[in-house]
Amino acid sequence: MKILVTGGAGYIGSHMVRTLGEKGNHDIVVYDNLSTGHRDSLLCGRLTVGDLADAAALDELFRAEKFDAVMHFATNIVVDESVREPVKYYRNNFVNTLNLIAACTRHKVNRFIFSSTAAVYGIPEAVPVTEDAPLLPINPYGSSKMMVELALRDVSLSSDLRHVALRYFNVAGADSAFRIGQKYKDATHLITVSLRTALGLREQLKVFGTDYDTPDGTCIRDYIHVDDLVEAHVLALEYLSEGNKSRVFNCGYGHGYSVREVVDKVKQVTGVDFRVNETARRAGDPPSLIADSSRIRNELGWMPAYDDLEYIIRTAWQWEKKLHGAK
Repeated sequence: MKILVTGGAGYIGSHMVRTLGEKGNHDIVVYDNLSTGHRDSLLCGRLTVGDLADAAALDELFRAEKFDAVMHFATNIVVDESVREPVKYYRNNFVNTLNLIAACTRHKVNRFIFSSTAAVYGIPEAVPVTEDAPLLPINPYGSSKMMVELALRDVSLSSDLRHVALRYFNVAGADSAFRIGQKYKDATHLITVSLRTALGLREQLKVFGTDYDTPDGTCIRDYIHVDDLVEAHVLALEYLSEGNKSRVFNCGYGHGYSVREVVDKVKQVTGVDFRVNETARRAGDPPSLIADSSRIRNELGWMPAYDDLEYIIRTAWQWEKKLHGAK
């Protein structure tokens, strides 16, 4: 197939492009404005530099390439930034995604895979959370992703466009050969920030909130290795290619770790007892988010290969050392 990967020069997108390229039977076009992505993260595929806000450029691209499927990763993802700058998140995550969806319908592209998020659940009543739980986001990031899911649902009812929305839990880790990984200059992901603190790139690690209703008072998250997440996308593409209906799937392992547990494991893996500063809660953080992933396991046959926090951290550690020239 000819596949458009938006945001394919970013963290998750570049792992997706790598995997599609390694399969050897797809023509991959990456569309990225390089605001947070990097050319050297592309191990294969053809890059077109452009912005999803430019509907005319999208039309030109779709006319020229005649895509069979779209995988959409080009969104803003920082929860606390979304609280400070909601317009930015609604504009890029929702409005620009509508431009992409509209291009798909105009150009008869009927397979769309969307990178959604567990943030659509807000503070779920039951944990692990299933896909049928109410969507009650508590921050603009989650709200913007929920709005895209609703738009995709309605567009699917009025056109031939079929979609899979994958609700990511906390994605971490790096390519096992350490060729690509997170390159965000101002990283906010706990594992990445912890590792950069261990490298001495930060003076301390801030832990936001120690008074949550969890066993040790810190937030609990379900961490998934990026390669397992990418495999879920491969299965989703196969699912849509077989003519199946639109569907939503959680992408997580079904168990979580607290912030303190992650920090302790990072210290163990790196051998560095870095400074930790426990401070007040951060806006928009739910106490606990853990996936019920039985649907994707049962319906798509997803079998994660890297459900191991130590492995996730070790791959990220090797990548961070390579990225920053450390031994």
